[in-house]
Amino acid sequence: RLKPFNRLQVILQHLKMSKHTDSTAEVLLEKRGGAGIITLNRPKVLNALNFSMIQQIYPQIKTWEQDPETFLIIIKGTGGKAFCAGGDIKAITDAGKVGDRLAQDFFRAEYTLNNAIGTCKKPYVALIDGITMGGGVGLSVHGHFRVATEKTLFAMPETAIGLFPDVGGGHFLPRLPGKIGYYLGLTGFRLKGRDVLKAGVATHFVDSERLPALEKDLIALKSPSTENVAELLNSYHVKSKVDQEKAFVLDEHMEKINSVFSANSMEEIVKKLKQDGSPFAIKQLETINKLSPTSLKMTLRQLREGASMSLQDVFTMEYRLSQACMRGHDFYEGVRAVLIDKDQAPRWKPAALEEVSDEFVDDCFKPLGNNDLKL
Repeated sequence: RLKPFNRLQVILQHLKMSKHTDSTAEVLLEKRGGAGIITLNRPKVLNALNFSMIQQIYPQIKTWEQDPETFLIIIKGTGGKAFCAGGDIKAITDAGKVGDRLAQDFFRAEYTLNNAIGTCKKPYVALIDGITMGGGVGLSVHGHFRVATEKTLFAMPETAIGLFPDVGGGHFLPRLPGKIGYYLGLTGFRLKGRDVLKAGVATHFVDSERLPALEKDLIALKSPSTENVAELLNSYHVKSKVDQEKAFVLDEHMEKINSVFSANSMEEIVKKLKQDGSPFAIKQLETINKLSPTSLKMTLRQLREGASMSLQDVFTMEYRLSQACMRGHDFYEGVRAVLIDKDQAPRWKPAALEEVSDEFVDDCFKPLGNNDLKL
């Protein structure tokens, strides 16, 4: 007979497991075969990542990482439209306005989860089918494998809401080929389908309709190594024919991107674009003019510094930046203009790049003492 305490533990464990496989749960955590499977389950809001989902996913990854019977981890989204369109920005805005702890706790927990993915000892496979932006990038890009499909839409659009490409953007963006990561992080340019692979964000490309079969085969692998998982993904990848002939969307502009975005300052980037004067350059100027000047300056420095930092040091830096944004003006104004009132007319303060002083930017990068993120 079970002792009363043990019986209670069993009941609680059972409730916990049933909650996780309950179709109304925000995130489903289940073990199938040798695979731990994480399913983001908020299709109505494009699987946006909230605080309670982070609190459920993190300990589960840590548990599976230690479990000798779990050989790989798969993460995916429900609903067919998105893998994960980002973090729950509105909740953070509301918290930040009233000085609620969530504005600190969310970023701390999110970056800690991103780091757990980046350091995970088990093969980690993200099926980034559909919209994958911001917080969704953080749940996928640091893992071993990112499988894109023709439905994938990738972007880091944070500079449009007075934020910066966080969730480890300071680590992975500057490590993409040439200066493409600087271009993506500063302008929020969207990559679609096979271009997500060609830019170096995804590791594999598989037709969307083949994902259920791929998942089944991954689950069926017998105590696989990372190499075995890679072999299976490669076998699907080589069979994919969708958009195979298409050239990379940025191919013809890469020389320009590499030259312009290697500049040391935002002012210099703008100057180079103006000197260039091509339709592509004019389009970039139009985009840059709509974005938060503070965010742009913060982001350029984040990417330049992150290029030579460890992933952990990048998260520490980004946590400092996140808290600077919580103290500032542009984040709340950007969220208002883009997500709440949707007038798409943010009034940035300061309104011009020249007005964002180096001292102000320096201040955003300063250590937070006891409040720093320690990984």
